[in-house]
Amino acid sequence: MLQQTRVEVVIPYWERFLARFPTVEALAAAEVDEVLALWSGLGYYRRARQLHAAARQVAAVGAFPRTLEGWLGLPGIGPYTAAAVASIAFGVVAPVLDGNVERVLSRRLALAESPKASGARRRLLEEGAALLDPGRPGDSNQALMELGATLCTPRRPKCLLCPLAAGCRAALAGDPESFPVARAKRASEKRRLVVAVVERGEGVLLFRRPDDSPLLAGTWELPWVDGDGEPAPEASLAARYGGTWTLGPRLAAVKHGITWRDLEVAVHRAEVAGLARAKAGAERGWFDGAERAGLALSSLVGKVLGALVSPASSASASSDGPPARRSRSRRPG
Repeated sequence: MLQQTRVEVVIPYWERFLARFPTVEALAAAEVDEVLALWSGLGYYRRARQLHAAARQVAAVGAFPRTLEGWLGLPGIGPYTAAAVASIAFGVVAPVLDGNVERVLSRRLALAESPKASGARRRLLEEGAALLDPGRPGDSNQALMELGATLCTPRRPKCLLCPLAAGCRAALAGDPESFPVARAKRASEKRRLVVAVVERGEGVLLFRRPDDSPLLAGTWELPWVDGDGEPAPEASLAARYGGTWTLGPRLAAVKHGITWRDLEVAVHRAEVAGLARAKAGAERGWFDGAERAGLALSSLVGKVLGALVSPASSASASSDGPPARRSRSRRPG
């Protein structure tokens, strides 16, 4: 949960998640839709799917891995998490590289390339391994992480207090803030979307993204199409979802960010007929507010519906509120 998400945001999600899934077996026994619903609002839903898959793998074996290789074999577990858990919980001599440790070691070596580059990472791992106490690898790793968090900070590092200052090339050169070398950022991509809001009573029409979708897999969303190209939005909606679509005038505009994509969203109320001829595999349903609270929603849904309630303001927050309860109701139509 802490990957790409701040601690203060995570805490209430963590508490709800652990209350519902107090053991790895409880998580493994749950359906993935329920896991995604409790994750709704945190974003990066691939994390939740991988966590669920890893829980099922652990539950099937009956025990957590005790080796670095065992942890790396679980879905969603990368080198940092594997090394951290294996060293701290099981005494495996394996160096960790989180952001704080990368900074400490990059400065210690005065590394002239980004720590994300493959060659640089090998050098950092070798340096980190050399600093580990083989009798206390977990404590050694935590000490390096804490050093980066408290003394070897990105700005104004406290080099005079650092226990590694004597061997730090960046400190000896008097220029620690030049390290680590920044990696070139990916340029943001601006896209225009058209979102259609179709209402039936108190329900709103939502579609579920396929489980193999490369982005936001398994989440529910309002029907949408690209707003920059041809054909017209109605024809694009029909091609994507089936049925016959009629869009009303634009009622609101919403800005939304997903990783490096900056979206400008035109929001239209719409009508649709002939959904009985919807494309095969397009799971859909009409959901009222209480039911939407129990779904794994794309955060854009809450933003768009909020803009329709108050169209004078364009929403710009990055996530919805947390789910209130789980609803099993799906009213296909």
